[in-house]
Amino acid sequence: MHASTPQIHATARTFAQRLSSTRRGARLARLLAVERLTAWETSPQVIERAEHVVAELAANAALHGRVQGRDFLLALTLDDAAGTLRIAVSDMRGEHLPAIPSERSPDHESGRGLLLVDALADRWGTEPFPPSGKTAWALLTQSPPRDRPFPEVAGPFG
Repeated sequence: MHASTPQIHATARTFAQRLSSTRRGARLARLLAVERLTAWETSPQVIERAEHVVAELAANAALHGRVQGRDFLLALTLDDAAGTLRIAVSDMRGEHLPAIPSERSPDHESGRGLLLVDALADRWGTEPFPPSGKTAWALLTQSPPRDRPFPEVAGPFG
């Protein structure tokens, strides 16, 4: 008689929600992501990183990707087999691609949020979102990135 080995079935859990392209919609995206990841029993370290990444990508979609009367889309994919969380925020302004500014002074008025995304995500980037939009995505693993240190960020006290 053959004994069968138990099989662990890996799953990929998904969540997607359209939200208004406003500051309120960006805040709701952050709250919904935390709620969903908590319900999926994701580790607190991943939830904390994801909360900041969602906040930045959603704020960018509401501020820079806004088209009057059009929503942005938040999508989360938790892949247990790969141990990754993919965060994707899609908006309708494909001509405005996010980029970290080459000048990284604390006085620079934009791009600081992407420095945070770059520090917290293992990888991030953009891709087209047809017909004319873009998706900004970030990939987080179950543990923080170890191959690069977090950049020092000067606070209000130096």
